[in-house]
Amino acid sequence: MNFKTVIGLCLIGFFKLNAQSTVKSPDGKLQVSVSVASGMPVYGVTYNEKTFLEKSPLGLKTSVGDFSSGLSLETNIVQNKIEEKYELKNIKKSAVHYNANEAVFSFTKEGQAAIDVIFRVSNNNVAFKYKVYTQKESRSCVVQEEVSGFLLPEGTTTFLCPQSKPMTGFARTAPSYETSYTLDDSMGKNGLGNGYSFPCLFKVKNNCWILISETGVDSGYCASKLTGHANGLYTIGFPAEGENNGNGTTAPGIPLTGETPWRTLTFGEMLAPIVETTIPFDLVKPKYKAGKEYQYTKGTWSWIIKMDNNTTFPVQKQYIDFSAAMGYQTVLVDALWDTQIGREKIEELADYGKAKGVGLYLWYNSNGYWNDAPQGPRGLMDNTAIRRKEMAWMKSIGVKGIKVDFFGGDKQVTMKLYEDILTDANDFGIMVIFHGCTLPRGWERMYPNFAAAEAVLASENLHFGQESCNNEATNAAIHPFIRNTVGSMDFGGSALNEFYNSDNIPNKGSKRMTSDVFALATAVLFQSGVQHFALAPNNLNDAPEWAVNFMKEVPTTWDEVRFLEGYPGKYVLLARRTGSKWYIAGINAEKKTLKARVRLDMFGLGTEVKSYTDDKNLKGKVTKLKIKKNQEVEISIPCNGGVLITN
Repeated sequence: MNFKTVIGLCLIGFFKLNAQSTVKSPDGKLQVSVSVASGMPVYGVTYNEKTFLEKSPLGLKTSVGDFSSGLSLETNIVQNKIEEKYELKNIKKSAVHYNANEAVFSFTKEGQAAIDVIFRVSNNNVAFKYKVYTQKESRSCVVQEEVSGFLLPEGTTTFLCPQSKPMTGFARTAPSYETSYTLDDSMGKNGLGNGYSFPCLFKVKNNCWILISETGVDSGYCASKLTGHANGLYTIGFPAEGENNGNGTTAPGIPLTGETPWRTLTFGEMLAPIVETTIPFDLVKPKYKAGKEYQYTKGTWSWIIKMDNNTTFPVQKQYIDFSAAMGYQTVLVDALWDTQIGREKIEELADYGKAKGVGLYLWYNSNGYWNDAPQGPRGLMDNTAIRRKEMAWMKSIGVKGIKVDFFGGDKQVTMKLYEDILTDANDFGIMVIFHGCTLPRGWERMYPNFAAAEAVLASENLHFGQESCNNEATNAAIHPFIRNTVGSMDFGGSALNEFYNSDNIPNKGSKRMTSDVFALATAVLFQSGVQHFALAPNNLNDAPEWAVNFMKEVPTTWDEVRFLEGYPGKYVLLARRTGSKWYIAGINAEKKTLKARVRLDMFGLGTEVKSYTDDKNLKGKVTKLKIKKNQEVEISIPCNGGVLITN
């Protein structure tokens, strides 16, 4: 018997809803209703009186009690108003004003306090978490299962990223959130049998949207995913037992009294609330003070074009010169620098870069015992004493940041490793990028030196295979709606080489199918406070001057984002602002040319703007135009092309 049937049979057991059993958003449009059916806690969500989530299960099963059934809801619902203003340079919006209504629903079992379910409802967003109370003599527990579910209305379609089976992929490093999305798919599936990686996007009938994710995950819990069931039900799933070579528990442990991370849902009758949400950051707080004032920068890296063999002293020196010529502040020295360059020469590179105003990011393997990735340096990031000694050396030579790769797991023990690396790095004033990794869950605000995470099928796949190049536009038109809307995404793209090889030699390696304007547009569409672009020194001579000049000026931090038009996997038009300057960026993955009339009310009448466009052969040009009285602009983007408009 499925959950929907159980709820249908238990309708008679619902108590009458009243003001205390509901909580609404400040604008009154979004409403969460909490009730109990035969001892089972459930909730439902409506927006503008439309059902977005049907009655869905709540509760936890723990080592100290089953708190998913046999529960009673206390009548004294505590309600609070939440208001906070905060500033954060490295997300989509630099200044945030968060308003929400909070309700604490307290449940008892056999007359004893069991759990609270804490809901916060802001305009377009719902978040909830659990508080588990001490049970008799128990001061800690294992959360064996989280019953929390999301029952989608019939006819909903899905935009989901199946999670890999553990210990698969390159050197047994999966899962690392690097599988391909399924778009507009039907419900009732469970990916590759291992659920779906957060975030998860759903289109409810009448073109309404729901984005489900989580935030606030640290060393105190595991990272979670969605498990698909029949009849439109999705539930919270914990990591697979085989992750991290079988080491570590799949079920998290918490102290009592203790809390879980937040589950987040964003609702909209259009895609703008999904793209523009700041809910992953609204619900968390910094875990420590910044070790210094961190700088969000642009940089280059040789590996994406030149691969492993060119992590050498001469090539990295060339890339320092290239970064300096572009006005960039960093170079990412990727895998194998420990053997192909050596520490003494790295120190020399650091001094050379310092003289040019260019700092170093150094690559590290996360490995201890959990996968077979052979690239070095290995065995330095998984041990506290060794890691801190290494970071002290990095600080002494002025290294700006690190890129730590190959994690492959979401267990609580792995979350502790992420937190330990970040915490130690902050002590030495070092920023951190993660690759081959999990999704960041509010980390931009929680960890002041967190720069970005990959957690996506990123630019390396464009080098590795022509199929990825053929699908580049489709994938790029997914990320602003799903992966990148909840956290900084270190994609490492915006290549201007026509071919992915060391010297841009024709017909060698995979061929880029997208235009130069498309490449520039993704530098705006893909949000990350720190960016290392897939540019190459030869681009100073073989790429259009206007393209190189744009890549010199494009910022990596933003004050505002506005969704204009789009559909996941088809096309996207976004506007981002830094200071008083706006960047309107668009790309098109559909076979036919996209023609749209877009209102750009951020520009005043008569404002002269610069427009980057493609012709039908994907040849770009730059023109100037003036904003007319109606503030509308005609946009035309061919397949695999792009558009940019700046003031």
